[in-house]
Amino acid sequence: MASSLCFSGTLPIKASSKEKPLTVQTPGMVPNCAARKSQLPSLRFAARPSSSPAAVVLASAAASVVGVEPQSEAATSAKVLPFRVGHGFDLHRLEPGYPLIIGGINIPHDRGCEAHSDGDVLLHCVVDAILGALGLPDIGQIFPDTDPKWKGAASCVFVEEAVRLMHEAGYELGNLDATLILQRPKLSPHKEAIRENLCKLLGADPSAVNIKAKTHEKVDSLGENRSIAAHTVVLLFRK
Repeated sequence: MASSLCFSGTLPIKASSKEKPLTVQTPGMVPNCAARKSQLPSLRFAARPSSSPAAVVLASAAASVVGVEPQSEAATSAKVLPFRVGHGFDLHRLEPGYPLIIGGINIPHDRGCEAHSDGDVLLHCVVDAILGALGLPDIGQIFPDTDPKWKGAASCVFVEEAVRLMHEAGYELGNLDATLILQRPKLSPHKEAIRENLCKLLGADPSAVNIKAKTHEKVDSLGENRSIAAHTVVLLFRK
């Protein structure tokens, strides 16, 4: 059966195809992202001091800044609109020796996502959709895969940080629609568990979160069970 998941240990990262896959640690039964929260970059919103139209920037406690390119007055005025829309996409290779984690749920399968973190394709694209709606840098810039502290990290940490930034910007989730694309395994038995866990992470009502799953009709890597992809669209409302 599927179980709600946030790993307390580190997921295996395969160095090369010649090495023997490492043993996967047994996941915990209850999500707990506290172990990684202390390592978050303490992101916040700040206005870049400039005579040009103010750009939203993301600053860390260490004073490193990821800036958004200056935009036109029409673009920056969108900040005060009553709603914003964001789209996220992610894709991962499927390889033997890894757990398949979707929406924080461990899905029984003979292969899983090869990634720097836990490879949760759904949570990664949810994070990108929220960040995109807010006009912020993508997940790869905020949580780079070159940073060893995110190696094997549970993706619930990334979702919780995206939700914090959403609330800090003065928005709340209107609704979310996600589509998972994979040939195997069938997700029908697990879709409700995935949706419930995603609602918990987002603090959203179940009626506001929808999960769909599609095959790729045996076409290319998705249809050959060599990869998995996900799309997510979110609507954010001004509080």
